[in-house]
Amino acid sequence: MSRIGKSPIAIPAGVTVEVKDAVITVKGKLGELSQEFSDVSVKVEEGQVIVERSSDAKEQRSKHGLYRALINNMIVGVAEGFTKELELVGVGYRASNQGQKLDVALGFSHNIVLEVVSEVKVETVSEKGKNPIIKLSSYDKQLLGQVAAKIRSFRKPEPYKGKGVKFVGEVLRRKAGKSA
Repeated sequence: MSRIGKSPIAIPAGVTVEVKDAVITVKGKLGELSQEFSDVSVKVEEGQVIVERSSDAKEQRSKHGLYRALINNMIVGVAEGFTKELELVGVGYRASNQGQKLDVALGFSHNIVLEVVSEVKVETVSEKGKNPIIKLSSYDKQLLGQVAAKIRSFRKPEPYKGKGVKFVGEVLRRKAGKSA
């Protein structure tokens, strides 16, 4: 039995969960998310969501913990939301935003302008003497990770000096460089 899959998910106050056919819909103060599911059954009982599987087939065992984790992320997202912070490490690297437009200078001949989807809120922090930080927040964990990965892909951190776009708190593997 999946350790993650068999534990029930508590529904916090202000969050409603509906299961209709093979689609689960979660509504909360921050937004609304829905997810299709297969090979498992989802029940809402006494303020809890329970994910069960009908057999021990490999396909059903693999999806048991997956759908439980996805549903938990949906419930936490609409209740509290998720945030990710990216740090720009390098001389002359800057970030600014006008609404949902993120303008990033990463040492190329031109600035990179990214139109961020409306579900993800963007905020940039630039303090003198510190690296610029891009703060992303959303109720959709998958979409948030996708946008953060896209921004990081513009210039990934290199292993010698660590210059590039990295997540705050991310530990980079560093190399020694050439020795004379």
